[in-house]
Amino acid sequence: MASAIEKNITRLVGKLYHQVIRSEEDGIIKEKNIILYVGKIYGHMIDAIRAYEKKSKKKIRIGLIYDSKTKLDQYTQAALERIDLKLSCDFSSNKSLQKTLAPYREEIMVVTTRSEEEVRKLAKVIPHVPYVATLTVRSLIWATDKIKMREQLHGYNPSITAAFMVVKKQNKTTIKEIEDKVGYPLIVKPSGLAASRLVSICFHREELEEVLKKAFKAIDTLYKENGRDHEPEILVEKFMEGDMYSIDAYVSADGAISFCPMAHIKTGKTIGFDDFFGYRQMTPTLLNETSIATAQIASMEAIYALGLRSTVAHVELMKTEDGWKIIEVGPRIGGFRHMMYEFSFGINHTMNDVLIRIGKKPEIPKKVKGYTVAMKFFAKEEGKLEKLTGIKKAQELKSFKRIYINKKIGDSCKYAKNGGSSVFNIILFNKDRSKLLADIRRLEQMIDIETK
Repeated sequence: MASAIEKNITRLVGKLYHQVIRSEEDGIIKEKNIILYVGKIYGHMIDAIRAYEKKSKKKIRIGLIYDSKTKLDQYTQAALERIDLKLSCDFSSNKSLQKTLAPYREEIMVVTTRSEEEVRKLAKVIPHVPYVATLTVRSLIWATDKIKMREQLHGYNPSITAAFMVVKKQNKTTIKEIEDKVGYPLIVKPSGLAASRLVSICFHREELEEVLKKAFKAIDTLYKENGRDHEPEILVEKFMEGDMYSIDAYVSADGAISFCPMAHIKTGKTIGFDDFFGYRQMTPTLLNETSIATAQIASMEAIYALGLRSTVAHVELMKTEDGWKIIEVGPRIGGFRHMMYEFSFGINHTMNDVLIRIGKKPEIPKKVKGYTVAMKFFAKEEGKLEKLTGIKKAQELKSFKRIYINKKIGDSCKYAKNGGSSVFNIILFNKDRSKLLADIRRLEQMIDIETK
């Protein structure tokens, strides 16, 4: 004779079965066709998805979930009219997230973000979409916290990362420990902040003391601005000398990795700034096949060390005398990379970010169409923007493709290491590398940024 528990289970299963049958008969079984972005969305992303939709003849709905307490940037605000689903909720409330996402749980196909600043919000969304292929929250934490990232990389393979230590306070004992364990020159990096914020290089003790004092003073404010709720920590690591590169990779749910072409990076430091912002990114590179292969091996180890899956990984590396070293790994598409890959190779990077998350093979054309560069222009001196000339002439260059102006006259200009952003960003492309380099030179000579 069946027990009371067995009878209840039988009744429950039967009830659920009949609910499914009725749903099918009534035509209300929901199709998974929502691509849900977290925090921000831009016009080019919508264009890329609509182009794929037309090509594949499959209906796709584009959605955005964002924090009701945060003001949307101008590009996202402008894109809202072009998307199918706009979800606003309180990201600090688990109940609010659950209630907002519940009606669409069966229809969400992909959850992703394109913004480095929004990755932590993605981690809050993931638990509420348990049947969507995503990264784990743990791997997201490892990949967004500079300290946890170094610990994972060092544990997996110490040879792919530089010597480092964690600093929580500044005193004579800490300074001596840094000198003994890391040594000069060294880099100071507050944990959990994006886009080279508060990153500084130190060559001697006086400089280290000054930088740490400044970092600890500023980090409390920045942590509050970025929603950090833990004790400020600063990463101090050995400065790596060499050439900087980056590469984006598609990581499947089972860990298969497909690499995109590499890009060469020039930082602000290389052109005379006391700052480490990414001044110039250019693809394709002049690296030979052996160098690229060894860079991919180091990148693969870093991706596995962080447990990344069902995502695009953006890997920054340094080519040193001791081989390839990992600078950082981000669980997202690299900055400007969608345009760089599109112009130079015809890669739909935005759609590949979706395909890898739904178990489909990304499309990576190999034929080189030409050379692309993305550049960030900062003011040489901090202060209020007083003069910005050369922008119109820049748009007349034969290699010109896109420009994004971030500052207007009167706006405050700060270095990236002090929490600032660029005055403007520009994208150039040319089939001929020498002609592109000539236009880069013309651009640098025509731009005049003055502060007061």
